[in-house]
Amino acid sequence: MSVLMRDEAQARAQFLDVQRYTIDLDLTAGEETFDSRTVIQFTALAAGDTFVEVKPATLRSISLDGHALDPADLDENRFPLTALTAGPHELRIDAAMRYSRTGEGMHRFTDPTDNETYVYTQLFLEDVQRVFAAFDQPDLKSVFALTVKAPEGWTVLGNSIAEHTGDGRWTLAPTPPVSTYLVAVAAGPFHSITTEHAGLPFGIHCRRSLAPHLDADADEILDITRACFDRFQEKFDEPYPFDSYDQAFVPEFNAGAMENPGLVTFRDEFIYRSAVTDTERQTRGMVIAHEMAHMWFGDLVTLAWWDDIWLNESFAEYMGYQTLAEATRFTDTWVDFGVARKGWGYDADQRPSTHPVAPDPTAVPDTASAMLNFDGISYAKGASALRQLVAWLGEKDFLAGINTHFARHKFGNATLADFIDNLASATDRDVHAWADQWLRTTGVDTLTPHIGESDTTWSLTVDHHGTRPHRITVGTYDHAIDTQSGPDRLVLRDRFDIGIPQDSDDTPQAGDGTTTRPGPRPALVVLNDNDLTYAKIRLDPDSWTTLQAGLSGIPDALTRAVVWNAARDMVRDGELAPTTYLEAARTHLPHETDLALLQGVLAFADTQVAARYTTPEDRPAALATLTALTRDLIRRTEDGSRPGLRLTAVRHFIDAATQPDTIHGWLTEGTVPGGPELDPELRWRILTRLAVLGATDEQTIAAELEADPSATGQEGAARCRAALPTPEAKAAAWHAMFTDDTLSNYLFTATAQGFWQPEQTDLVAAYVPRYYPDATALAVRRGPAIADAAGRYAFPAYAIDADSLHLGDQALTDQALIPTLRRKLTDQIDDLRRALTVRNAH
Repeated sequence: MSVLMRDEAQARAQFLDVQRYTIDLDLTAGEETFDSRTVIQFTALAAGDTFVEVKPATLRSISLDGHALDPADLDENRFPLTALTAGPHELRIDAAMRYSRTGEGMHRFTDPTDNETYVYTQLFLEDVQRVFAAFDQPDLKSVFALTVKAPEGWTVLGNSIAEHTGDGRWTLAPTPPVSTYLVAVAAGPFHSITTEHAGLPFGIHCRRSLAPHLDADADEILDITRACFDRFQEKFDEPYPFDSYDQAFVPEFNAGAMENPGLVTFRDEFIYRSAVTDTERQTRGMVIAHEMAHMWFGDLVTLAWWDDIWLNESFAEYMGYQTLAEATRFTDTWVDFGVARKGWGYDADQRPSTHPVAPDPTAVPDTASAMLNFDGISYAKGASALRQLVAWLGEKDFLAGINTHFARHKFGNATLADFIDNLASATDRDVHAWADQWLRTTGVDTLTPHIGESDTTWSLTVDHHGTRPHRITVGTYDHAIDTQSGPDRLVLRDRFDIGIPQDSDDTPQAGDGTTTRPGPRPALVVLNDNDLTYAKIRLDPDSWTTLQAGLSGIPDALTRAVVWNAARDMVRDGELAPTTYLEAARTHLPHETDLALLQGVLAFADTQVAARYTTPEDRPAALATLTALTRDLIRRTEDGSRPGLRLTAVRHFIDAATQPDTIHGWLTEGTVPGGPELDPELRWRILTRLAVLGATDEQTIAAELEADPSATGQEGAARCRAALPTPEAKAAAWHAMFTDDTLSNYLFTATAQGFWQPEQTDLVAAYVPRYYPDATALAVRRGPAIADAAGRYAFPAYAIDADSLHLGDQALTDQALIPTLRRKLTDQIDDLRRALTVRNAH
């Protein structure tokens, strides 16, 4: 399929004005294809040539202004429109389109629980042409009017209010002007809960088999939706711009969610079948808030080209966390961002594939390169940059600039230059210079404190490795002197702000940047104490000594997140031994009260420190440390007062098990002694670990699947089968992934997750060199979504040695790599190089 070049898009945007799409979809044509009939009304602003995109199974007919054109003129996904005269035109296209099993275009899914079928669209970034013909670029906004024919008993959802007119036909109200990639349809026998808020119809929808689980959480989901909606209405001068607000939880969704105007689609794992922690509920709430923020930033005002994707995602990421904290019971969202989300940005920004938050337009020359920028930089780093901007600018001026932006560009498109100009209109500060320093640069700054002492004062000098200005809070802490605080407790002495470099609003500093404070030096000095900037933080030696005994005694969870992030970065940079990190976790996590911190630190300790940064010889000891830690947490939560902490501990105890007896006993009894009872998630988790350890078999897996035949059960069985430590199981899994080509996106991912295990490196060693040519060929055959899964989940991440690194470097020279897979491999191979460096450093 030809990709769209930025230059082509700019030329077409100057040539065309698109007024309206009238689209008729027939979803009753069979299991493989659906019918798509499109009428496009547009104006050519001058005489000339252009093209329309469509990727049909069969192009039945196409006509321009009533004159038939030859369907054979279709060239890949482009149909040429030549010798257009200046003025209005009408293009009609009749095609059969293929359903997808990869989450792209019109995805079709049959629920194994009840055999009901559901379809939904995912058109981002350039997959509208898999569903209907279009001038497919974000700055050719248009009105869209859809009709859909669906099987009787189905509900059809779209960007606007849908009316069932009988005989399976549904008519959706015409939309305001929106971009092609934001058009959405979902259809099936949904279980729906509808209500009204602020004069608008609201709805939440899921598969029928998930109905009891949606019902159980409906109040929470709708309460968060209403609270965030009201808060956004307070923040933004522009009212909500669409006629309804539906949220559909759909199966086998590739992303977390998609901001389609009026119809947000979510992966239906957010409808919880099993017990979850409050932090996981908070994450769902953040995604709800994130997608709602897009209704203004992304949908009402849309980027002109994909180089400005950060304008969508960074803003929604920031607003998602901030608004959820302001409007709901989840008031500590920035702790989770700091310990679990921010590292995504730090990691991406230190790889060879790093890019500015706002890349130069020439760095995004086509849609294929644009897809590569949906990463930790556009989301986590961009949100961190905006958080620093708000700290520097002030929220009042920031929102004033945002509201000016909406007013000037509503139902249109805007660029980075527009955004910065609108922010600058609300403040005397030099926002343009800030943007150059923060949005046009790459890499992570590092801030290192140096502490001086005298008889009556202490001093702080910050060594700044990097180029960006920072406004940070410095927190100082002393040992608690009251016995009721307990041993190794710390108390806040004070916090003060400094600028790096200094500015007029800062705490006074000497000419060399030194800040002098009264009193003896604190026991602990923490830079970026409120986590308002984006930089790696280091600790002075005395502060690190304090933390070895007192980390869990820091009173504020956000400060603990900053400290844990510093330790994480030091491990990744080879400055802190992985065993030291594990020992710190063993010492302090049993006393941790914040769920997000516990989950974030345990996840890094398990998936990175024990699995990748520790050598195979030292892995048993690392797992023993994690087992002792999680067993301690389980014992400390026996009173039932902290179910989230206990559930997290149980999960990680299972994942760290080196002997099958205890977890096999839990599986047999159907419960952990003292709770929780085993729900499907825990049962499949235990069975996967037993498969890795060679302590289960195909018969047991099949029996579990019979008891849980759901889509999640199918994925669990695929994961378990791929994890079995036998040559036959590995061969079957490899064939399913790289030869058979029938696995859906989710079943491919589950199989890949089971295949590679740290305990099985010798068993699968022969597959490491096979991976690169097989993944390359797979990506060419099955496209970007499966290529992403192959690079993300099927990569031999535990083959950490010089030979594997050499194989990877050689693979990157293959010109057959499609861009999505090349980017994934670039990142994975750099992570492999880092893991090998960390191992060699200790």
